[in-house]
Amino acid sequence: MNRHKTSAWPLAEAYAALIVYASLYPFSGWRDQGIAPWEFLASPWPKYWTWFDFAANVVGYVPLGFLLALSSLRRGALRFAATGNRSAIAVATLAGAGLALAMEALQSYLPYRVPSNVDFALNVAGTLVGAVAAAGLELAGWIDRWSRFRDRWFVPEARGALVLIALWPFALLFPAAVPLSLGQVLERLEVSMAEWLQDTPFLEWMPLREVEMQPLVPAAELLCVGLGALIPCLLGYSVLQTVGRRAVFALAIVAAGVGATALSAALSWGPDHAWAWLSLPVRVGLAFGLALALAVTGLPRRGCAALMLLALAVHLSVLNQAPASAYFADTLQAWEQGRFIRFHGLAQWLGWLWPYAAMVYVLLRVSRRDAAPTISR
Repeated sequence: MNRHKTSAWPLAEAYAALIVYASLYPFSGWRDQGIAPWEFLASPWPKYWTWFDFAANVVGYVPLGFLLALSSLRRGALRFAATGNRSAIAVATLAGAGLALAMEALQSYLPYRVPSNVDFALNVAGTLVGAVAAAGLELAGWIDRWSRFRDRWFVPEARGALVLIALWPFALLFPAAVPLSLGQVLERLEVSMAEWLQDTPFLEWMPLREVEMQPLVPAAELLCVGLGALIPCLLGYSVLQTVGRRAVFALAIVAAGVGATALSAALSWGPDHAWAWLSLPVRVGLAFGLALALAVTGLPRRGCAALMLLALAVHLSVLNQAPASAYFADTLQAWEQGRFIRFHGLAQWLGWLWPYAAMVYVLLRVSRRDAAPTISR
């Protein structure tokens, strides 16, 4: 009997929310065109389409189908050999089709979106592919192998941490002012608040900065990079069971962060600039963060959670004293106007909110009594 709660369901919920954001962005200009929202189902084949659009509509829904089917299989209700697999595929495909239909119907009210029966069919096909893949892995025994691996490596109540760890590399895909540093929201929040309060007496209540934000000095950049690498390691330590496995996890998660940041740079400025962000302060910061992570592998899980809260507080305080990257506006414009519009907001919102979600999760975790606060060697 699997003693863990599945992480597939919260991941499926998060992914569905991201699909909603990507499908309805920029959420402005809503209007009624006087046609039924389902009229697109009878539309002819579109005159203009690209292979990128074709692949994106399929691939974008594959993870949703995979996670929904996996969630059905691992929650126990549908685990009856081939019958359970077929039921999981049907449930996942119907749920994905319902979401895709709702998104296309709502796009008929947006001026920047064009609902398409072809997109809807491709979305359903992607959901089906993902669901079949999950059922195939279940039949092949790979899901059970993952469950046994999770039993050996992680504590039973690890679902929330695993979801956050799985989302962390994706949060790094949107270009950040400081590598591996998430949660830089203060400057943009101040600008947004000023726009919302424009022409109201409440605008005068906002504090005014006496000086403009200055770029981080190399030492502060080094600290942000180091803490940015340390924080996901400590999150993993709070649910990992042995010192040796913590060390392996630290090496793997820092490597994943470096790879995601390189991919972000390649997508933003071209493959030739994939490693341009690896300046001397960044390299030293990565080494510093990894060394710290390896040095605290022996801390109790509750101690790791408490240390993570401290690291998050320092990291967010230092990071939010710096302005956004000088290249941020140009990069944002490229993401919004180019092909990356499909992914705009997904990585951006993850990058903004991930540290705060992790902080809430850890606060809730340390507030509970831990029956086994120590770890094995």
